[in-house]
Amino acid sequence: MAGKITTLLDPARILLRLESTKRTAALHEIASVLEGHPDVANHRGFYDELLARDRLDTTSLGNGVALPHARTEHVKKIVMAVGRSESGIPFEANGETVRLFFMLGTPKTKPGDYLAVVSALCKLLRDPADRQALLNAATPQEFIDAVSAIETRLGL
Repeated sequence: MAGKITTLLDPARILLRLESTKRTAALHEIASVLEGHPDVANHRGFYDELLARDRLDTTSLGNGVALPHARTEHVKKIVMAVGRSESGIPFEANGETVRLFFMLGTPKTKPGDYLAVVSALCKLLRDPADRQALLNAATPQEFIDAVSAIETRLGL
C-alpha cells in the first residue's frame, strides 16, 4: 500500500450525486458500486460487516465527512468507493450532516494498511479548501485529479 488514496480510486466507483437521503440507504448505494470488484470476494458479507461496524460506533470524521468501513475477510485487499451528497445526509443524533463518504473494505490480516489509508484520508481532508475542491469536482475523474493534487501538495 503506497499510502496514496489515488491508487484506490476508480471513476466507476465514485458516485458524485447520491440519490439517497438516509444514512443506511446511502451506505447501500455506495456499497453497490463495489459489487463485482475483483478484490471483493463476498459482497454481501462485506456489506453486512460494514453495516454492523457503522451501527457500533460513528464513522463520521466531522466536517461533513464519513469513513464507513469494515475490516473483513471478505476482501482480498483494500477497496474504496466514494459517495457525495449535494444536500448532505443526516448521520448522527447530534445533527451531523455528511456530504462526503469514503467507504473502505480492508483485509483483517492487514491492519497497518487500514491505518495508513485512514491517516492519509485524514490529512487529505483536514483543509476546508481541499474538502471544497472535492465537493466541487464535476466528474469522477476531476474528483481523482483533485485528490491527486492535494496528495502532491502534502507530499503524501
